[in-house]
Order: sequence, then C-alpha cells, then structure tokens
Amino acid sequence: MADEKKPSYEQAREELTEVVRRLEAGGLSLEQSIELWERGERLAALCEEWLQGARVKLAAAMAQRRHSDVSGGPF
Repeated sequence: MADEKKPSYEQAREELTEVVRRLEAGGLSLEQSIELWERGERLAALCEEWLQGARVKLAAAMAQRRHSDVSGGPF
C-alpha cells in the first residue's frame, strides 16, 4: 500500500465495509479470504491513523481555545 495513493478516511472506511461484506458472504477460496483479510487489516489501520490524527488536531484546537479563554478574558 506504500506505493498506492493514500485514500481518504471515508474511502478507506467504505472499502473496509465492502471487504467485511465480502468476507461475511463467504464463497471465497482460502487464498482470496486471506488476501481480503489482509487488505481489511491495512484499511482498519489506515482508518485508525486518520482518527488518531483527528484526535490530535481536536486536542490542539481545544488547548488553544482554553489558552485564549484564560489569557484573553475582559478582566
């Protein structure tokens, strides 16, 4: 996946949903199932990476807001 363009969170989540659907439907060979499982693992890790980045940005924004509330008050 290193040489692939990194999908957005929404694209990764949508593809992960499709991978899960295909695995649950069954009818795949063991090799196909393993390949899909591995793709699902990579997509899940990518989604977690996106979410962790969002958590960091949110925490920074909240800290900045707290800082400006404390130092920027009228009194």
